[in-house]
Amino acid sequence: MAGLLTKIFGDGTKRQLNKLQRKVDQIETLESEMEQLTDDDFSSKTDEFKQRYADGESLDDLLPEAFALVRESSKRVLGMRPFPVQLIGAIALHEGNIAEMKTGEGKTLASTMPAYLNALTGKGVHIITVNDYLADRDAKDMGVLYNFLGLTVGMNGNGMSKEEKREAYACDITYGTNNEFGFDYLRDNMVLYKEQMVQRSLHYAIVDEVDSILIDEARTPLIISGSAQKSASMYQQANAFVRVLSQETDYTFDEQTKGVQMTEEGINKAERYFNIDNLFDLDHVTLTHHINQALKAHVAMQRDTDYVVQEGEIIIVDQFTGRLMKGRRYSDGLHQAIEAKEGLQIQNESMTLASLTFQNFFRMYDKLAGMTGTAKTEEEEFRNIYNMDVIAIPTNEPIIRDDKADMIYKTMNGKFQAVADEIQRRHEIGQPVLVGTVAVETSELISKLLNKAGVPHNVLNAKNHYREAEIIENAGQKGAVTIATNMAGRGTDIKLGEGVVELGGLVVIGTERHESRRIDNQLRGRSGRQGDPGVTQFYLSMEDELMRRFGSENLSSMMEKMGMDDTQPIQSKMVSRAVESAQRRVEGNNFDARKTVLSYDDILRQQRDIIYKQRYDVIEAGDNLRGIVKDMIQSALERVVSTNTQDEIDENWNLDSIVEYAHRNLLHSEDLSVDDLKGKDPDEITELIMEKVNGRYDEKEQELTSEQMREFEKVIVLRTVDTKWMDHIDQMEQLRQGIHLRAYGQNDPLQEYQAEGFEMFEEMVANIEDEVARYVMKAEIRDNLQREQVAQNTQAVSGGQDQSETKKPRKPYVKTETVGRNDPCPCGSGKKYKNCHGA
Repeated sequence: MAGLLTKIFGDGTKRQLNKLQRKVDQIETLESEMEQLTDDDFSSKTDEFKQRYADGESLDDLLPEAFALVRESSKRVLGMRPFPVQLIGAIALHEGNIAEMKTGEGKTLASTMPAYLNALTGKGVHIITVNDYLADRDAKDMGVLYNFLGLTVGMNGNGMSKEEKREAYACDITYGTNNEFGFDYLRDNMVLYKEQMVQRSLHYAIVDEVDSILIDEARTPLIISGSAQKSASMYQQANAFVRVLSQETDYTFDEQTKGVQMTEEGINKAERYFNIDNLFDLDHVTLTHHINQALKAHVAMQRDTDYVVQEGEIIIVDQFTGRLMKGRRYSDGLHQAIEAKEGLQIQNESMTLASLTFQNFFRMYDKLAGMTGTAKTEEEEFRNIYNMDVIAIPTNEPIIRDDKADMIYKTMNGKFQAVADEIQRRHEIGQPVLVGTVAVETSELISKLLNKAGVPHNVLNAKNHYREAEIIENAGQKGAVTIATNMAGRGTDIKLGEGVVELGGLVVIGTERHESRRIDNQLRGRSGRQGDPGVTQFYLSMEDELMRRFGSENLSSMMEKMGMDDTQPIQSKMVSRAVESAQRRVEGNNFDARKTVLSYDDILRQQRDIIYKQRYDVIEAGDNLRGIVKDMIQSALERVVSTNTQDEIDENWNLDSIVEYAHRNLLHSEDLSVDDLKGKDPDEITELIMEKVNGRYDEKEQELTSEQMREFEKVIVLRTVDTKWMDHIDQMEQLRQGIHLRAYGQNDPLQEYQAEGFEMFEEMVANIEDEVARYVMKAEIRDNLQREQVAQNTQAVSGGQDQSETKKPRKPYVKTETVGRNDPCPCGSGKKYKNCHGA
């Protein structure tokens, strides 16, 4: 047996399997003990395990007993006894690795044991699948087992309310799709109150079809976008106002820092111009921002120096190289302000509010595990990116499937006709056939050929459809012919119908090699489950994309010389090996592309972690937010003092600028004068101003209760952080799109992105501190303060699929009162009554 294992799996895997087998032997010895338990004892054992864990026992210590308990439960509740190989797979999953288990080997049942064991910590376990159907099916089927053991099970589905999601996440074990878990994480980091969050900490996840989710979808970011509260008319109004201002009287300009600041006179003019009482009131945050950006556009940004106008667009000039940076846009509304200044059409794009790759989301879990039928070909990537080993689990019964050599035809027409003929031949004797296609068009073409030949069949080419599983499940019945895209029906078992084994089992025909060997292996694995017979064969042509890309000319000319026509195939192991070699090259290229995406996202991830932590601290903070705000004020003040006291000679310090900043942003005009600052060093100047700030802060707090003041601080900080972070994500994306051009200047684009991204992040943090300081000290506090989101009409998008939160079904509404046609609909949709239930 040892020699056979070495031959099949290699020395490394054999050692791993031997180590796991020793634990399996421990579990086996406990079977008779578990059989003595009554049904009522199982939940009591779960309580006992939880207590032992709380008292200091590790999960590894509890593993043999816990797995033995789950196995006995499975026998009683599901009528299934996990095989020893399933126990091996279960241990591999608990250890945070990938269990490569062939189709039909019972991955779903194997996952129940590590899920149960890790749920004993009370921190929650997530079981993640590729679609809602599988998540719902497994939650129901395996939920019976978990409930018998005294655990709770939740289903996290699309379209659920926050309350329903919170309840699902609070369960011991939660099922759902990768998209849903990822979007919930992003949404949780956009909430305004802690009570609105739905997820707990990310503790342990088991990812089903792990290669599909962590490899195939790794380059697809999760994005939540929305329309920001920025209207073109506001930019135009601010632009018109700024044109009437004059330097020194209404604003000051520091050439060194390119900073533009309004004076008291300028602020008064703005209040008269826009007919408002206080420019710094919370209601006028957006207006103030537009005025500041309009000022910067007119005073600090010079045409043909900082930017040029070409074909009705503003194009940024690189300040270091003088090159035009097409496709890049200034952030924070400055680009729109310049468009208004130049009289151009103002572009009001949708903003990315939050984004995340699956790679970085799943790496946040304390422990991550996965299972699939095909992962060995991507072992290097799993180890490098996710720190998971791939453990190839032996099959319970030997595989007797016949994997035939590829049939290679001269043209596509010849290939497809041969496929149709083979399907018809197999169908006539009643042998079921599954045809795998790479593209939807191919499945429709084969369907036409079969219709012509009078062969009844099912076509499955719509992903994530509820009929998908039903069609795949019946694909093993006598006489069944099923045409499906290679990935369709993942996670669904094909069981053979009566009499099919005698006919030779399921025939799988591949109509084209996929660029990934893993996808081809997945298709082959549909046949020959649990020791069943089966046949697999790929039909190729010299005109297939993969063959064209990797030098089929020699073979094609050889077929010409030999006088071979479309009906004569080549069946050659040598050609099959050449195809696999081409696939390896493509896989290597794709791996490099995914690594590059991750490298760039890692830079944004570090920034995202800082912002999300700061946001969470603000939301959770009770009485300590005043300290955070005062630190921001001090940091902003220190920057201003440092900028204006750099000269070694005291007389050259710009004390007027410091006083002006303090009057405009922090204090009243009578609180501070230049004479107060003379003769003091920079630290003393900062300390003096902060003393006066503290005094004013105390006065503000006396106007309201301490509780209202804390809420006021949170409103200011959250709005500012969200606005600046949203603009920063946009700016980083623009930087990312053009950064590859730096390679032409012999610069490493990734290093350039990292350096510039860090500078932009530092600038964003400084802007947050400046704005928080100004609004906390200058805004008037109202009794009815409310936290507001900085963007509306948010929608979650993954891989181009709109998962809009605005498209939820309307709530039922029973009319009990008279509602005006233009009044808001009482159902809560946010629409007018006439456009909703009054329609």
